[in-house]
Amino acid sequence: MRIRAGTARELDRLQEIERAAGRWFRDLGMDEIADDEPPSLEILREFADTGGLWVAAVEDGPPAAYALAEPVDGCLHVEQVSVHPDRARRGIGRALLDHLASRAAADRMPALTLTTFAEVPWNAPYYARLGFRTLAEHELTPGLREIRAKESKAGLDRWPRVCMRRETGRRPSQGPRPASPGLLPAE
Repeated sequence: MRIRAGTARELDRLQEIERAAGRWFRDLGMDEIADDEPPSLEILREFADTGGLWVAAVEDGPPAAYALAEPVDGCLHVEQVSVHPDRARRGIGRALLDHLASRAAADRMPALTLTTFAEVPWNAPYYARLGFRTLAEHELTPGLREIRAKESKAGLDRWPRVCMRRETGRRPSQGPRPASPGLLPAE
């Protein structure tokens, strides 16, 4: 599996991946999430144009997974990670997140952040295994609060959601880094 920048010609495939991956939510009674439309071609194109679209593909084949990320409050915010169910459980999502962490570290960003469902096994529990920690309410930055407000308005709070953070200078097996004295964990 090779991770590379996504291109405009792949956007339809990314929507297919998102639709296929969404089906897993139906098994949890989250039909609204399963039926939710993927990001529009316009949104995907914006991420591609700004360098925030990454795909995982076998050699020069079509993408099997993708990630969307953008800077939020000095960190790299992971907006979306989707893996086609035919390629699930092979470490592709982990590889995409590790790639994003490396990119963020190279850009001197201290952490990856994301918002996710707290109780969905392949969401918050999965991210915790990859070195993310759940942020307390007082640790949320203005940008994360804005993202959560949009999610709430979109009806996602019907199921518990959390904001999470993974420091870029740490390997997932090392666990979260404690806050330095005198610094807020979100700094």
